[in-house]
Amino acid sequence: MRCAAAAGLALLVGCSAGPDPRAGVHDGFEGRRLSGIWSTDRFAPGAVVMQSAVVRAGHGAARVILRHGDVFERGANGGRDTERAELAEAERWYSGENQTWEYRFSQYLSADFPIVPVRLVLAQWKQYCNGAPPCEDDSPVVALRYVSGRLAVTLNAGRRQTTLFEAAEDLRGRWTDWRFQIHFTPGPGGVVRAWRNGEQIVDYRGPSAYAENASTGYRSPSLFYFKMGLYRDTMAEPMTIYLDEYWKRPVAE
Repeated sequence: MRCAAAAGLALLVGCSAGPDPRAGVHDGFEGRRLSGIWSTDRFAPGAVVMQSAVVRAGHGAARVILRHGDVFERGANGGRDTERAELAEAERWYSGENQTWEYRFSQYLSADFPIVPVRLVLAQWKQYCNGAPPCEDDSPVVALRYVSGRLAVTLNAGRRQTTLFEAAEDLRGRWTDWRFQIHFTPGPGGVVRAWRNGEQIVDYRGPSAYAENASTGYRSPSLFYFKMGLYRDTMAEPMTIYLDEYWKRPVAE
């Protein structure tokens, strides 16, 4: 049984040795290897490399390359097949509901990054389902999407997708700094705020999670985890993204 599920604690305190997740976490991708705060099961071998040619701060950043067929997943219920190369939080860093969490990260799309009309997610926050059939194919509760050159922040609560922000944007060849504050809850007290390069683009209040009951498959209280990188419908062309300066911490409302 997973540590998070066994403990039933939103903050996973005591599940493993190391820093207390309540104190927050930072990864500047300065080491030769990927930090242990990330899971490695959502990218193919060799897809994530530490490098120093393209960096936001310091002397290192992660380069993520998604190639056709990497971490392939067959579409469920008539959905499209997908592939991914993502950094996902390791379980001990999952976030609990009824607490506001701030996430900061920087992304750089290569200059030759293909602009295509397929589903592409650059970052997402998932509600932990633990493989329950009703929720195993649910969309992320919050997602940063980039499709056909249009940038969007979307929310899924109650199995209905809402667009919180959308604009035409060419993200290629430059760093974009992201800041999100999210208070996860299926009730009315949820919060989603987002800033792009210091400019606030989202200020939402309302439900920010799926309902938690037998019909949805989610436990109460739920856990939530963050992923960033490249998740898309299958296509032939490769994509390259650089990631740097990841921060996560709890904040007071």
